[in-house]
This record gives sequence, C-alpha cells and structure tokens, in this order.
Amino acid sequence: EMEDQKTILVVDDTPENIDVLVGILKQFYKVKAAPSGEKALKSAGKKPPDLILLDIMMPEMDGYQVLEQLKTDPVTVNIPVVFVTGMSDNADQEKGMAMGAKGYLTKPVDPQKVLELAQKILS
Repeated sequence: EMEDQKTILVVDDTPENIDVLVGILKQFYKVKAAPSGEKALKSAGKKPPDLILLDIMMPEMDGYQVLEQLKTDPVTVNIPVVFVTGMSDNADQEKGMAMGAKGYLTKPVDPQKVLELAQKILS
C-alpha cells in the first residue's frame, strides 16, 4: 500500500546514479530524487523523507555541507542520512559518520547492500 510506504530521497548530480538507486528501491519504497544539495534541502524541509541517500561529490554544495544543514534544521535533524559515494577512503567514511551519517555505500552500489541498509534503518 503506497500510503504506508516509507519515502527515500536520493540526492545525486548524475542522472544515471539516480536511475540506478531508484531502480533498486522503487519496488519497496516511495523514491524521490534531487539533482543538487540545494534542491534536496528544499524538498526535505517541505516534506521530510524517512531516509536520504546522499552523494558526497556534487558541484556547488557537497554532501557534507548538505548533511551539516540538515542537522541544523529542526525539521530535518532526525532524518537518517546514508552517504553514497565514489570515495572509498576510510577518512571520508569516518568524517561522514562523525557528522552523523547512518551509513556509507560506495559506488558502484551493490543492490543487495542498498536494500539491506535501507531496511535496517527504516524498520
């Protein structure tokens, strides 16, 4: 039933990456997409999703900056955020987790891992 479905906001500046994640998740969740950090913040502020999958490397505003803003807004402060990134360095991962991210997925994403993490966070 669509009404009870959790909403996941996918944030990535690359349409192909959005398509991949939407393809994996749309069977089980309501998926919204934002092509930039700013659009993601607007969308999340209006109607907070249950989970945000956030790319780190984006022009204008990177994923860290987006997470920082989400954490300062009472409307969005409790939305779990999972970073999805091409950067697999442990330092990046630690930085994201220290900032309050709930998880970390590296690209190319493994569909099984995406679903397992979403399920874990949203159940």
